[in-house]
Order: sequence, then C-alpha cells, then structure tokens
Amino acid sequence: MTDAASADGIWRKSKASQPHGNCLEVQVRAEVVRVRHSQDHSGPVLAFTHAEWRAFLTRARNGGFELP
Repeated sequence: MTDAASADGIWRKSKASQPHGNCLEVQVRAEVVRVRHSQDHSGPVLAFTHAEWRAFLTRARNGGFELP
C-alpha cells in the first residue's frame, strides 16, 4: 500500500495501482473504514463498519464477486 496525505488522515491504495488508473483509496480509522475514488478526493466517500469491511474482503478473496 502507498500513502496519500489527506486533510482527514492517511488514505492507502494498492501498490499495483497505475498513476492514472481508476483506483480506490481506503482509510482505516478506529470507528470506520472509508473508501473513495483515488482521482476524486472531493467526491463521495463510502463508510463501512469494520465487520462490513471484513465481510467484503472475505467475499472478494473467495471469488464472491466473479461475473458469471
């Protein structure tokens, strides 16, 4: 993960992210996990509980979002 400074903390994105690619950045805080588009820092931010984020990661790792 690489760090990108933000007014509200540290945002991280994958090292595999291309400089001009459409990527997500994640910010893990004590109370919430926040997600935003890496090229639109002033755009919308999604917020998830830690349990929701863990469930998403588990499903993604297990192929739960594969297209038919």
